[in-house]
Amino acid sequence: MTTYIIRRLIFSVFVLWGALTVVFLAVRAVPGDPAQMMLGTDATAAEVNALRDKLGLNRPLPVQYVVYLGQTLRFDLGESLRLAQPVASLVAERLPTTGRLALTAIVIAVLISFPLGIAAALRPGGTLDAIVSVVSLLGQSVPGFWLGIMFILIFARSLRLLPSAGDETPAHLVLPSITVALPLVGVLTRLVRSGLLDVLDEDYIRTARAKGLPAQVVMWRHAIRNMLIPVITVVGLQVGHLLGGAVITETVFAWPGVGLLLVDAITNRDYPLVQAAILFITAIFVTINFLVDLSYGALDPRVRLQ
Repeated sequence: MTTYIIRRLIFSVFVLWGALTVVFLAVRAVPGDPAQMMLGTDATAAEVNALRDKLGLNRPLPVQYVVYLGQTLRFDLGESLRLAQPVASLVAERLPTTGRLALTAIVIAVLISFPLGIAAALRPGGTLDAIVSVVSLLGQSVPGFWLGIMFILIFARSLRLLPSAGDETPAHLVLPSITVALPLVGVLTRLVRSGLLDVLDEDYIRTARAKGLPAQVVMWRHAIRNMLIPVITVVGLQVGHLLGGAVITETVFAWPGVGLLLVDAITNRDYPLVQAAILFITAIFVTINFLVDLSYGALDPRVRLQ
């Protein structure tokens, strides 16, 4: 177990290094000069060049990369080029807001998808199964940005039931969290249904029924527990996906999370802020997947981590 944990930690370090390298190269490959954007179109070429020298952007790319890696190893992620504040603080201030949105969306998705998936699996081929399959496929297929805009037009503009932007009250969380949750509902419902159908045909389920165990005991103690491993894997992956993929939803609803901060940073070519935001998201994604791997042994005694 210890060897497995150490191996996964080393693997996680390589994942973080790869993400840092890709983001470092990607932001510099995007057209646009941060110095020019900071000074505006009225600045002279000399003024732009002087600011580029000050920011270290005139150095050769390998030198910038080595300096960046050195600063990251010292946990010095630098300052925002536009806001002139430590980028670590800026991202840390927004993370709870994004986390609140992602966590609420996951809770909604789990609360809806599990009953639907279980109900459909208990009556395969029936009317309820067909309805659940169509609804889950629809939820998985509809683009999030279109769904968000439709929610704003219906519930905020026409009916005036819910706010369309901001995060001041719990009501502000309703529309963005449902927008993020619905695609996940589709994925989880289909996964729960198919996983439970496979498990219900296993010999140990027939043995449990033959022993006279109550149906609820067979379902909750034997069937659902063994079906959970792929579901938890997907939920863990989706947490990382929501932290990064909520960018569009946060932009549509003006939700002041890391996604909106990242969009502003990309728009303004704020290299340190983009790199810090991606680093935080990657670190959270890697950590959650590491915890998911560790949970396998607890859920299924047949799984032994080596």
